[in-house]
Amino acid sequence: MKKRKSYWVFIIFSFSFFIFSLSGFTLDKSRTIKNEAFKCGEELVYRIHYGIIDAGQATIKIDDSLTSVMGRKAYHVVGKGISTGMVGLVFKVNDKYETYIDAKAICPLMFIRRVDEGGFKIKQDQLYDQDYHVVNSNGKRIKTQPFIQDMLSAFYYSRTFNYSNETPGKVDSIVTFVDDQVWTLKIKFVKRDTINSDVGKIACMVFEPMVQKGRIFKHNDDLQVWISDDKNHIPIRAQANILVGSIKMDILSWSGLKNAAAVCKD
Repeated sequence: MKKRKSYWVFIIFSFSFFIFSLSGFTLDKSRTIKNEAFKCGEELVYRIHYGIIDAGQATIKIDDSLTSVMGRKAYHVVGKGISTGMVGLVFKVNDKYETYIDAKAICPLMFIRRVDEGGFKIKQDQLYDQDYHVVNSNGKRIKTQPFIQDMLSAFYYSRTFNYSNETPGKVDSIVTFVDDQVWTLKIKFVKRDTINSDVGKIACMVFEPMVQKGRIFKHNDDLQVWISDDKNHIPIRAQANILVGSIKMDILSWSGLKNAAAVCKD
């Protein structure tokens, strides 16, 4: 069950290495992704519910300025998740995810994962060689696909997509590297919707990540995500029916946005 909880944290964040030798590391300079969705200094804060109970809080923040990784400019992103209230007393969660995303190609250069969930721990340090398509994961070299995403950088890469022509049923795909395996994340567009939140009434696009039933979920469509229908493409809400109940994540606050938010006037 503890293993399943760790997979859930990855799914909901969609939103959780410096030790390796960097000799011979180069990046294919041919790819440039137009990024109109986020910038340095952005911070998103979420509240997590388990059923009707407030169970935790998650924060994901981009450093205030770009950093240099092997001569490349990169966004340094840190995501943290903790359990709160009564849940924190009986099942303590303290997770931290970090990624360094090449600012031009919007793909990861380095990734850190530190999971501590009720005593179940994961420690991952990864170096992404995007030129030779290899990930050095805890000292093990694994061949991958070009410009593969880690579980945190995938969130930012997906925000750069153009969703203006989305139609119900359209599926977008992102190739990710999770637990030393290549995994294609498929996300189906469902509809447009407007919902109330702590940051106001927000125009959203609704997506269904196509999850694997049996491990955590009863059905392939048991997870829905509401994304702001603006240039920011911020997750506003995520809701999932799992084998042992339901989990919901709602935005509490945002700051440092690159664009005007899709806040609707009453």
